[in-house]
Amino acid sequence: MTEILILYYSQGGAVKEMAQLIARGVESIAGTNARLRTVPKVSANCEATEAEIPSSGAPYASLRDLEECAGLALGSPTRFGNMAAPMKYFLDGTSGLWLKGALIGKPAAVFTSSGSLHGGNEMTLMTMMIPLMHHGMLMVGLPYSEPQLGTTKTGGTPYGASHIGGAMDDQPISEDEKKLCLALGKRLAETALKLQ
Repeated sequence: MTEILILYYSQGGAVKEMAQLIARGVESIAGTNARLRTVPKVSANCEATEAEIPSSGAPYASLRDLEECAGLALGSPTRFGNMAAPMKYFLDGTSGLWLKGALIGKPAAVFTSSGSLHGGNEMTLMTMMIPLMHHGMLMVGLPYSEPQLGTTKTGGTPYGASHIGGAMDDQPISEDEKKLCLALGKRLAETALKLQ
């Protein structure tokens, strides 16, 4: 079974829901399985730590999860046009994998959620791509053959799936956004199978 890692950080729940949709897209392709993982919060207090196992949701990711996967979908909320600090902190700790070339040639996709239409979704997707490209991963986006890219009034970009959550994070994931998450998961899984 080809395993695709869906690695995300979610604070308000939208990115977690997107991760679950992408996982459904992955698992709709025969021969593939989704492994959902998250990362712990970070704190400015140097003595604050999270429990080793989260109280709910996906387990925390390990470097082994990255090494074992055949493909990666990386998701984070938008923070001023960049990924959230917990995801950046996790990725900053992957230099050992970089030294081994453990991710070279594996496909990767990115997804995000912001509070507003111009909240930095596309820039966040691009900044998440940078460390993955340094690892030698092959980026998979959403082609315009996905009809929702041409009709969406909410999220959705060719760089990856996105969601507009509203200033109070109270907007549900739209039907177009859901379809694009599913499509991204399918495309990532199909690409991973072709590359193996």
